[in-house]
Amino acid sequence: MARSLQDRASSVREWVDRTAREYPARLAMTVFAAVITLFTLLLLPPWATTSDVGARFVDALFTATSAVCITGLTVVDTATYWSEYGRAVILVGIKVGGLGVMTLASLLGLAVSRRIGLTQKLLTASETKTGTTRLGEVGSLIRLIIVVSTSIELAIAVVLLPRFIALDSNLGLAVWHSVFYGVSAFNNAGFVPTADGLLPYASDWLVIIPITLGVFVGALGFPVMLNLLQARRYGRRWARHLSLHTKLTFATSLALLVAGFVTIGAMEWANPATLGGQDLHTKFLSALTASVMPRSGGFSTFDVGAMREESWLVTDALMFVGGGSASTAGGIKVTTLAVMLLAIVAEARGDRDIDVFGRRIPRDTMRLSIAVVFIGATMVLASCIALVRMTDFSLSQILFEVISAFATVGLSTGITGDLPDAAKFWLCALMYLGRVGTISVLGALALRDRRRVVRFPEERPIIG
Repeated sequence: MARSLQDRASSVREWVDRTAREYPARLAMTVFAAVITLFTLLLLPPWATTSDVGARFVDALFTATSAVCITGLTVVDTATYWSEYGRAVILVGIKVGGLGVMTLASLLGLAVSRRIGLTQKLLTASETKTGTTRLGEVGSLIRLIIVVSTSIELAIAVVLLPRFIALDSNLGLAVWHSVFYGVSAFNNAGFVPTADGLLPYASDWLVIIPITLGVFVGALGFPVMLNLLQARRYGRRWARHLSLHTKLTFATSLALLVAGFVTIGAMEWANPATLGGQDLHTKFLSALTASVMPRSGGFSTFDVGAMREESWLVTDALMFVGGGSASTAGGIKVTTLAVMLLAIVAEARGDRDIDVFGRRIPRDTMRLSIAVVFIGATMVLASCIALVRMTDFSLSQILFEVISAFATVGLSTGITGDLPDAAKFWLCALMYLGRVGTISVLGALALRDRRRVVRFPEERPIIG
């Protein structure tokens, strides 16, 4: 009997290895669809809501999709509509979704790198493609991701706990809020356990900074966090052992953080409905939060619907880019933007190669970046056209909602709950495709390697 169970476990492990290696896109889409279905069913019973009336299917599906895809868009108020059981299901969905994103994206990185060895491949996946194609060590990868992510979530909760105890005067409620915000922040989910969210804490640095920092760290990606942990072993020479991926992720993330802080802060500084009604130090804190959260965090310390349209546009751009690869953030990813910008600079200089930080970026990486940007933009365009025809909201509001769903951000101008059911189903599909679509497309494209015997003559078309 024991032997039979071992054989079955071995067969399952081999199947996962083979599927992750040969069909990573299929694995990602199947797993996420199954998990979303499960959590939809868990949210349908009457005891999942505070009214003891079962949730509508579209509301349960939308909430489950938003939780598992770690988005944060909601059609009903999380704190008042869902019961304690319902909110617990949502929290578990966020945790499972975050682990799934990092695991599947990391497995994809291993598949593309074509190499053995968990740690070494995650750190240098873009530098070599030698060795065998067997992945292996899937269990070790999952365990490592669980340990790292859970440790960071608990650290955020521990930092928040004393402050929530002082504010709530209820230990059980303070622990619940701390854990919920810790998990939601690191996984860039944007769900909040209270009706007002972070609005009452807009000026509280002891609450906002840990949550904002948690969102930023979660958006860096598992390969970056692992690389930083490994680099610490080298003491003062740690910077020399950072991978190109880590350097690009950090550099681009910090550049976007500063750009968002300056532009949104400047445009909303005198807006009485947002930053204009806050004191000086709260303005700086809110502007910082507004710059970090479009990476995929989804939290807000003021009414997003009251922002100026030009601020919406800047936020749209930040949301579309998103965070780091193999992270809990969505979007086209910061490294994709970095490669595109570096390619433009190289072309303007007349350089044949794309060089940065003493490394040369392969041209196939640039082609992948172009494909990801084009596919993402096409999904946003098609969704905007569909929702404009389904609703009476302005294009600015629709564009904001669509990019928030595609990039799994969760920020909203306040129209999500007022959308017709057809639009809600469309956004469910967009959140799903926005979460697994880029992973699937990248896997499908990166693992293709056609070698042609005959090549056509070269001829340059006129560009521009």
